Amino acid sequence: TAYIVGTVFIDSRAKPSTLDQVEREHWISDPAVGGAYRDGAETVFLEDESGRIELVGGVVDGALLVSGLVAAVLGAETPDGRFGVTDVCFAGMAPQPARPAVPEDRLVALVSGLGARAECPVTLEMQLLAEFLCGTLGSANQNDQNQDQSDRDQNSQDQNLPPVAARIVQVVVAGNTLSLAPPPLGHTEDARANDRSGAAALVAAVDGFLADIAAAVPLALMPGAHDPADASLPQQPMHAGMFARCAQYSGFRSLSNPALLDVGGCVLLGSSGQNVDDIARYVRPPTTPAPTHAPTPTSTPSPAALAAESLQWRHIAPSAPDTLWCYPFSGRDPFILPLAPHVYFVGNQERPGEAAARGADGQHTTVVAVPSFAQTHSIVLLNLRSMQCTTVRFDAK
Repeated sequence: TAYIVGTVFIDSRAKPSTLDQVEREHWISDPAVGGAYRDGAETVFLEDESGRIELVGGVVDGALLVSGLVAAVLGAETPDGRFGVTDVCFAGMAPQPARPAVPEDRLVALVSGLGARAECPVTLEMQLLAEFLCGTLGSANQNDQNQDQSDRDQNSQDQNLPPVAARIVQVVVAGNTLSLAPPPLGHTEDARANDRSGAAALVAAVDGFLADIAAAVPLALMPGAHDPADASLPQQPMHAGMFARCAQYSGFRSLSNPALLDVGGCVLLGSSGQNVDDIARYVRPPTTPAPTHAPTPTSTPSPAALAAESLQWRHIAPSAPDTLWCYPFSGRDPFILPLAPHVYFVGNQERPGEAAARGADGQHTTVVAVPSFAQTHSIVLLNLRSMQCTTVRFDAK
């Protein structure tokens, strides 16, 4: 019995091959998005510079393993030359800087997936969102929607409690702000293929919408999978020329994806969701029959739980560049975490969620899944004092 350390590689017919797509079609505009990569017929390897060995056993069949993940496995070689695994060990959470004490409620508004379209760039729900963040949407002395009646009565008696908008110190829009129509197919010299007048009008309308928010509260904007930005991670900040009105305000920042933010000494790590979406494809679907010797999973992990698990790996995008497009870095991996953040949020999810990642040395990271606003009309308010989250929904009906 021995420990061996290496990089996990999963060989599966369900995984997309970018090289095959380019060879077959000669070009590709967007990364292909498929289903689950682990369908029961995959083969799991552990490899390094010297070679690779196949991993087998119930632990391998039941564990969340992602291509590119560095792991140590305990086991022994089987008679047929494979490695029977009895335990898997990961790096564990990175060291974490001390979180400063926050004496009063300070809120960070986490928004994603506005999905502005050319037909109606600013919907009524988006208008309600802007008014809420700017403090012009009526009385907003309510706190967490999950509080019981006695707590709400106590809060209503507290005349010193500032409105919600006054406690918001940062707004983050985590990707997929725009929903651009695909360009018409045609030759590059065809005027119809280069006509982007509709896109320009859409960007101008969204610029004005975001500028109204940036005038009232600091605003950080991240690119997403559907925004006019690089397809490969890390996505570079969207060009400032697209948001000329927003750029007039000092509180506006166009960030990369992923991005690090420092809000009053609290370190926030944010992603627009592509990395967690790709990790989720390595989860064995509940409908896939697992081997009889594999542990039966209780449920499919939520996006927040998957993001929290990646903090234990110290790597937020291990599947890049195998199944997740990324820039070819040669000297370093920008997705490795040298320090653990205090907050890790992931945008463009189907529903809001929350999880906690805890380390052996007392590290604690609050992990937040931010719902797509276009689908749910909801945002998340994170309280930097208590690290509690509140979901706010805007219903125009």
